[in-house]
Amino acid sequence: VQLQASGGGLVQAGGSLSLSCTASGRTFSAITMGWFCWAPGKEREFVAAIYWNAGGTNYADSVKGRFTISKDKTKNTMYLQTNSLKPEDTAVYYCAADTHGIHYSMSSDKRYDYWGQGTLVTVSS
Repeated sequence: VQLQASGGGLVQAGGSLSLSCTASGRTFSAITMGWFCWAPGKEREFVAAIYWNAGGTNYADSVKGRFTISKDKTKNTMYLQTNSLKPEDTAVYYCAADTHGIHYSMSSDKRYDYWGQGTLVTVSS
């Protein structure tokens, strides 16, 4: 399984970006897919996650009401619509896939066994 994240860029505070993560590989299947971010000097943080074959999403408190996670299974693609961006949202955003149903919460990076290369989001004040 390979994950390719894209859509990052430079945006002013209050702006929006749409991130995408496309999975490739033989007959891709996942339990959960998620987004994490990693800013300089900080630990990797959970942003949002979505069940791949069922309904249900989970968001970090810091992004609730501003970010929306979605999926298009026909394209093996997950999206993260980021609105009302703040300078503190600046980070590299990574997508991840959980293909084994590992028993950690959706917000734990230990749940995910495949990771994309990351896409940089920079929000200027």
